[in-house]
Amino acid sequence: MDDKIVLTGIRPTGPLHIGHLCGALYNNVSIQNKQDYKHMYGMIADAQGLTDNFDDPDKVRNNVIEVALDMLAVGYDPEKTTVFIQSEIPELTELTFYYMNLVTLARLQRNPTVKNEIGQKEKFANGLPVGFLTYPISQAADITAFKATIVPGGEDQAPMIEQTNEIVHKFNSIYAPVLKPVKIIVPESNLAARLPGTDGNAKMGKSLNNCIYLKDSADTIAAQVKSMFTDPNHLRVEDPGNTKDNPVFIYLSVFAKPEHFAAFMPDYANYEELAAHYERGGLGDVKVKKFLNDVLQETLRPIREKRELLARDPASVMEILRVGTQKARAVATETLSEVKHAMKLDYFD
Repeated sequence: MDDKIVLTGIRPTGPLHIGHLCGALYNNVSIQNKQDYKHMYGMIADAQGLTDNFDDPDKVRNNVIEVALDMLAVGYDPEKTTVFIQSEIPELTELTFYYMNLVTLARLQRNPTVKNEIGQKEKFANGLPVGFLTYPISQAADITAFKATIVPGGEDQAPMIEQTNEIVHKFNSIYAPVLKPVKIIVPESNLAARLPGTDGNAKMGKSLNNCIYLKDSADTIAAQVKSMFTDPNHLRVEDPGNTKDNPVFIYLSVFAKPEHFAAFMPDYANYEELAAHYERGGLGDVKVKKFLNDVLQETLRPIREKRELLARDPASVMEILRVGTQKARAVATETLSEVKHAMKLDYFD
């Protein structure tokens, strides 16, 4: 516990959806509430959000408060987790600059996460911003600034953590043992880490209109569930159905709890019984979607209600961010001082 420091990060490029909820937020809040660590930070990574939204600063700025509302509504507790805004800590930028000397261009280009994301960005057709290519270095600065030893994240983030540890090792070898290595904690459920869109697309996205957001109204949730992709070959109730690639059943496998079956689907004891019936035939999509809607409404209602309450007082939310950022900056300043001392850049000390 004495040396465990946790850093979580969320890019404010849009309000958060249920993919974020089960892929990151639930896991982060669970870690927070266990409190078996020295400290925990929750970063709103607006500077990183600009690396592929540099031409739309309003999008990033406006979503800082949206993401903060989502984080607090889900259960981030400012008394346990220091929630802060990345761009308000300039020490992170300076650390990034120094770390750039420790990474080659070829190494950045080999990073699997970067390569994959570059391939998905149509806006990069006219050229790749240096900021996007180097964001693994920026991420290393974020992690090391707070001496974080644990970063919760999906499997796609493992290459980023590997690169951070390479930077840590090289810095400590050349200068002094100032920085700490870090390890990633991946959510236990692979399904939860890769929740598909409501249309069956492997990725959720606002532009795809295939998300259920944490702030969505009950009517919006119901409409999204009603329109969800299922098994295209399950044409009649009596037809055998596929649950493996069926978003409705993937969502149920993640969100449906025993109490949901008892309340809304008492004919089945658990998910396995429900899925087995669908797979052998005799269970219609309408009935299953109605159950999923009931489950999601029960799951998201308390989050939405808390979010609406917080949104009535945005000044208080911004004060939480201001205080958290002030605390985080003090720690980053201390780390930067240690780094510069090790690099012999402390001329006036």
